[in-house]
Amino acid sequence: MKDINAQLELIKRGAIDVLPEEELVAKLKRGRPLKIKAGFDPTAPDLHLGHTVLIEKMKQFQELGHEVVFLIGDFTGMIGDPSGKSETRKQLTKEEVLKNAETYKAQIFKILDPQKTVIEFNHRWMEKLDAVSLIELTAKYTVARMLEREDFKQRYQKQQSISIHEFLYPLMQGYDSVVLKADVELGGTDQRFNLLIGRELQREYGQEPQVVLTMPLLEGLDGIQKMSKSLGNYIGINEPPEEMFGKVMSISDELMWRYYELLSDTSLPEIRRSRAQVENGSLHPMEVKKTLAAELVERFHGSMAARSARDYFETRYQKKSLPSHIKKQFAAPEPVWICQLLTDVLQFAKSRGEARRLISQGAVKVDGEVVTDINFEFHGKRHRVVEVGKNRIAQVANG
Repeated sequence: MKDINAQLELIKRGAIDVLPEEELVAKLKRGRPLKIKAGFDPTAPDLHLGHTVLIEKMKQFQELGHEVVFLIGDFTGMIGDPSGKSETRKQLTKEEVLKNAETYKAQIFKILDPQKTVIEFNHRWMEKLDAVSLIELTAKYTVARMLEREDFKQRYQKQQSISIHEFLYPLMQGYDSVVLKADVELGGTDQRFNLLIGRELQREYGQEPQVVLTMPLLEGLDGIQKMSKSLGNYIGINEPPEEMFGKVMSISDELMWRYYELLSDTSLPEIRRSRAQVENGSLHPMEVKKTLAAELVERFHGSMAARSARDYFETRYQKKSLPSHIKKQFAAPEPVWICQLLTDVLQFAKSRGEARRLISQGAVKVDGEVVTDINFEFHGKRHRVVEVGKNRIAQVANG
């Protein structure tokens, strides 16, 4: 395990708050591995780079020799975290939550070491809470304190509804820390209130309170709003390599440095050197961005996929030509409706409806020409190349 100062430097990288830092130092000085907790509600099936900001921080704790608990909130996920919400969230079914939880387990080990990661599900203890225990838990916090929380306060002032079960969410998240005896809990800045409740509940149950470490919410491709699938500004970790590479290349040069700090394994001194070189004109920002894109693609898809994605980008968008070896080749039925081709043959769209939307958005090209007619028929003997967006491309085989 590294010395205290080296650990602190890595732990604080990119962090917004370490509350309180002196307690973290005291815990580190004891020389034993700390129990690091981060909770994820499986409210959607796929993770994106915004989620991985916390997972990368967990990985750093692993590398320092600490114990990481990846907590899947399969019970609390059915309630829905009210953080940052202006209205009551739609509750998910148990089946939806469990299905999403399984995909999380498969995805996190693209970053975390499976041999050093404890996966927990909070239904294990939450379902055992009887009415008496639940009343005891709710008695440890007041409504007045709950209404100090900004989103609850605003909704209350605007006379918008707040359901009782929403007050239970932060209490249950805090109770997770009690059960796990967490030394440190990680979360986004929007989780600060919930994380601090964990400290108070641990005190109430006679435990040493956890240290709270908050990480920033990663901006999406627009550089303004936080990365979110619902906003369409996300980079999914399961996206095809070429798609992921292209999306990283589309972010602004300024946002690139934030992605480097929060997502890259590159050391901070190296990042600072690269930034200085870009600013003095000795290094082109596109080259730095391509290095970042390749690193992220390699993390989730492997080194060969990263090389292929980089080659694809450079050939298609810098040299303005088709790659000599288009990765996806297909045999086209003769003729085939364009929507059927995109869904059944190429899997470039998940449904006919999505295929129609892509066409209406001007995202579909055949041999370089935008397809505007949803009834367009593709003829394998006459047409050669299909493109969707910037990074999905396929060519008729043997052609």
